Amino acid sequence: MPGQRSFADLVAEGAAEPVEGWDFSWFEGRASEERPSWGYARMMAARMAGARAALDIQTGGGEVLATALAGGPQPPPVLAATESWPPNLAIAAASLRPLGGRVVQAADDGGLPFRTGTFDLVVSRHPVETVWPEVARVLRPGGHYFSQQVGAGSNRELTDFMMGPQPVSPDREPRLAVAEAEAAGLAVTDLREQALRTVFNDVGAVVYFLRKVLWTVPGFTVEAYQEQLRRMHDRIQAGGPFVAHAQRFLIEARKR
Repeated sequence: MPGQRSFADLVAEGAAEPVEGWDFSWFEGRASEERPSWGYARMMAARMAGARAALDIQTGGGEVLATALAGGPQPPPVLAATESWPPNLAIAAASLRPLGGRVVQAADDGGLPFRTGTFDLVVSRHPVETVWPEVARVLRPGGHYFSQQVGAGSNRELTDFMMGPQPVSPDREPRLAVAEAEAAGLAVTDLREQALRTVFNDVGAVVYFLRKVLWTVPGFTVEAYQEQLRRMHDRIQAGGPFVAHAQRFLIEARKR
């Protein structure tokens, strides 16, 4: 079991695991995160069923979209996705090709490479950044944006343990998202928030998580945080799993 293994072995394992894609199955038995009560994939699949042209922004490896559509509704006649990280592009293309999906590279904080009014549905799960004017531009009048996002102070217990007490940035506040959506010409029709218990059973899982979820400890490397990782290992060994809380919010908006 991970808890019976050495600090060096656990850290080396977490540091060696590839981080491409957005698949978290490696954490099975080593870390867990409570799921939001609303069921994003199920709700997204229901909206896909009525869409004629849909776009998934920052799709990662396309896993969430592919899973939501597998065995469910027929994919929309036009299905596209964007991704900024080159290693994910090939993974996403392979995931979405069987569904008729097309993946294009686009910066997280830049313009979307599509004509104005192309889509009646735009979705995004955990976007690094939401460029609301671009979302509004590519939506048709009456079209919908549907997204699950990371809220302010997500897993701050882990951030503070590794970096010392940090201020919580207001950039991910749900109310700010509402204001920016409305300023871009969208009407928010649903907003939900939830804090989710996140449990790390060994330091190797912490290392892999921080390499994969980059915004938790910006600039994280094993070498730079060796002392904190050792303290984390000792704490888990002595007192059991490390617990943090992920912040999530669901937002849906319609183009006026």
